Amino acid sequence: MTTNDPLLKWREEFPILAKKTYLINNSLGAMPRAARAGLNHFADMWENDGVVAWHYPDGSGWLDDCEKTADLIGSVINAKPGTMMLHLNVASLTAQVLSSIDFSGPRNRIVYDDMQFTSPHYVCQAWTRYGAQLEIVKSDDGIGVDVQKIVDAIDERTAIVPISHVYFRSAYLQDVKPIIEKAHKVGAKVLLDIYQSIGTVPIDVQDLNVDFAVGGSVKWVCGGPNVCYLYIRPDLMKDYNPALTGWISHARPFRFEMEFEPHEGAWRAATGTPPVVALYSARPGYEIIKQVGVENIRAKSKRMTAHLFEKAREAGFKVNSPTNPERRGGTVCINFEGASKAENKLIERGFIIDYRPGGGIRVSPHFYNTLDEIDAIVEEMKKIRAGS
Repeated sequence: MTTNDPLLKWREEFPILAKKTYLINNSLGAMPRAARAGLNHFADMWENDGVVAWHYPDGSGWLDDCEKTADLIGSVINAKPGTMMLHLNVASLTAQVLSSIDFSGPRNRIVYDDMQFTSPHYVCQAWTRYGAQLEIVKSDDGIGVDVQKIVDAIDERTAIVPISHVYFRSAYLQDVKPIIEKAHKVGAKVLLDIYQSIGTVPIDVQDLNVDFAVGGSVKWVCGGPNVCYLYIRPDLMKDYNPALTGWISHARPFRFEMEFEPHEGAWRAATGTPPVVALYSARPGYEIIKQVGVENIRAKSKRMTAHLFEKAREAGFKVNSPTNPERRGGTVCINFEGASKAENKLIERGFIIDYRPGGGIRVSPHFYNTLDEIDAIVEEMKKIRAGS
């Protein structure tokens, strides 16, 4: 094992690393040791205080911790406090953002590319029943999409552009700034999906000037499922009035008034009861990511994926990820005949990865992984390909 890497001191905070070669961080990050303590803290609050735990006088209750966790997540992407809200998943968030837009007029187009994850794509397809028209830009190689093609597809008929920062299938890291600039030039908005980039690629939502950003905690930030979030650019907050709303979005939710009045802040982006249980499992991952530093994580990620890319090529595997490290996220997708069946064999042998059709075996080292682990999985794939 490499010993001169200062980031490896964090390995002991992730128990699974002592048992498995864990290389699927783009799908589910390793659980921090402190996540269990976070869940125990929630259980103690519920057990000891019951309904009072929603809001303690000292500001440490469940609803208060929703705001604090949202701001913690926001600090990772340089979002101002009070501009983030927690949710269960990106599909419902995409639907909520679309529900805030009127598609009945001439500005009714949704522009995106065919490399998007299925959830937002399905939601956009469903929105055609409300007048939306889809303009889907196709990839030429199944790895990425020429940014200029997306830029050219955006015009005065475009209402919103929901795009990914990093593609889930190939780890293509998209240059989103020209897309955002073109959308704003013609009066459209951009919904940026940062699920596959937060925690491994530096993101500055203020510098990007993006309108909305969505993502989750289950991947590179090691936060577990059901803590997703919506970022709203501050100047858009007062006019954000989605049709998909709920009791906690109300200006005075505990008065249970029949006439809806949206909350003045980010709570207007909530719907029903927020993901309280999950937020306590998510916070330790974000706290560690903040301490390690996304810039440091990105630097190591580029070194590790370059090493993996070269080893895979030397072994004669097909690599379905960008060759340019500046356009590659934290994953290298490796394909060969029988790769779909090799997935289970690798897992049985202690190498935790996954397989995606059209991509291959996704190998995603994080800051706590080693070069030795990368070499080992390539050697294991070679053995499996050879029939052993």
